[in-house]
Amino acid sequence: MRTGGRPRAGTFTYQGDELVTTWHSHDLHQIEYALQGVVEVETDAAHYLLPPQQAAWIPAGLLHQTTIATTVLTVSVFFEPTMVPEGGGRARIVGVAPVVREMIIYGQRWPIERVESDARADAFFHVLGNLVSDALEDEVPLSLPASVEPVVAAAMAYTNDHLGSVSAASVSRAVGVSERTLRRLFRAELDMSWRTYVLQARLLRSMALLAEPGPSVLRVATDVGFDSASAFSRAFLRYAGETPSAYRRRVCR
Repeated sequence: MRTGGRPRAGTFTYQGDELVTTWHSHDLHQIEYALQGVVEVETDAAHYLLPPQQAAWIPAGLLHQTTIATTVLTVSVFFEPTMVPEGGGRARIVGVAPVVREMIIYGQRWPIERVESDARADAFFHVLGNLVSDALEDEVPLSLPASVEPVVAAAMAYTNDHLGSVSAASVSRAVGVSERTLRRLFRAELDMSWRTYVLQARLLRSMALLAEPGPSVLRVATDVGFDSASAFSRAFLRYAGETPSAYRRRVCR
């Protein structure tokens, strides 16, 4: 990212749509804040959904892939690893306080591509790095597990491609195992049932759809495989802590 020089920290703003990156890593920690649209981040351990008004943490050296299917506007801050205490480990989606959000946006005055650091920028990003370190404790459960086990990985891919109508029977046929074997493999590999996995996949997909103006809540519920709007609303409230309508109003505000 530091094409112009070696600043200790800086920002990168992205606005666009329909992007799939290669698998890559950075020598810098990254926190990406979504101002508009939905971003998906995949690692070898999990698949993360970054909706508007949330931030994705990607530690230095972590191999990942980014997918954008809608128009997005994001601001990323890149830090030298020493600037964010306790910043290593795994990727995660985190909630950020208003002061952190405003500092991320303000930090655009110091792009990561600039030639060198200066004392004012270093002081600013040092403070922001400490605030981000605290924010990492506020993880938001917006991810699905990943697996390298061939049958489980194929079953997960089929499930996500057919969320509107998928069943254990159809997945089992598609990957060539019995329903009993499918359930056993999910439990052994992911420590969760296939039914739990498909519920989380449906809710994450619905959050991505609700983050954009367009289909009604009922249409979103049907598209991701819920039998009724009421069942969808109950499940969404348990998972996200707010109703689908309230979530849409907040993220589209």
